[in-house]
Amino acid sequence: MALDTFERHVPPIFRRGLSTTTKLVLLSLLSLMLMAADHRLQISQPLRAGVALALSPLQWLSLQPAHLWNMVSNYLIGVESARDAALSYEARTIAQAQRLQQVEQLRLENANLRQLHELRSSVFGPSKAVEVLYDTSDPYSRRVVVDRGQFAGIVTGSAVIDAAGVVGQVTRVYPMVSEVTLLTDRHQTIPVINARSGTRHVANGSPMFAGGSLELMFVPSGTDMQKGDLLTTSGIDGIYPPGLHVGRISQIDRRVDGSFATVHAEPTARERGRHLLVLLPIKDWPARPAADTAQDTIGKTTSKDAQDSGTGAKP
Repeated sequence: MALDTFERHVPPIFRRGLSTTTKLVLLSLLSLMLMAADHRLQISQPLRAGVALALSPLQWLSLQPAHLWNMVSNYLIGVESARDAALSYEARTIAQAQRLQQVEQLRLENANLRQLHELRSSVFGPSKAVEVLYDTSDPYSRRVVVDRGQFAGIVTGSAVIDAAGVVGQVTRVYPMVSEVTLLTDRHQTIPVINARSGTRHVANGSPMFAGGSLELMFVPSGTDMQKGDLLTTSGIDGIYPPGLHVGRISQIDRRVDGSFATVHAEPTARERGRHLLVLLPIKDWPARPAADTAQDTIGKTTSKDAQDSGTGAKP
């Protein structure tokens, strides 16, 4: 090979082109020209659309895990929210039902208190309004405990009534509470009068008959008495004012082979409410005469009559 050939053709490793700065300037100008052309002519829009179309399946696949996670999270949050809402709704429903029951109870108590107020204005003598606290624990007695005692002026033997009639009698008094024995207790006795016929009787408590009733004692078989007759207090005992409702006759058993009939009466006051009225004993009633004084008076009268008779017999 000739020497001039080596001189004319330089090996590629030793070739030198444009400098780096020149390339940077040219590429920058080209970029500016392309940006200007794209801004003016929108020549890159089809290319962008094609690339976006080609990459859309990949984008959809890449977004599915995030969508699935969001769906599961939203479902769990929705279930939890629905459960909380159900529990809250149930709690509100129970609270509203409780308020409704309390409103109904307060309405009944208000009506009972109004009746007691009207009854209190019509009853002569002092009275005290009391509230029933609880029943006594003795299963063989019919007694209740009220919220007034000695400090409120309650005394033993006071009559207890409600708007329907006589409830019972105060049998024990404590400083803060009192014990009331109901008419249906087996140890409770009350004198009554038949409002229709005017006959007087003595009613005794009968707790085992018909869930608690009154039994009229020693009623002759021929006594004018009918089922449904109203029994009221006679007032002869000095404890219960006359005219208060006690009960209505519910059963009459006239036996041919017996002198007395078995008569049961249903009490008009069946513990309908928690509020009762205690009638305090009237202090200005005349005292009963003592037995000894009456006997002395009779003896003195007899002696005086005998003396007068003897004096008159002298000549």
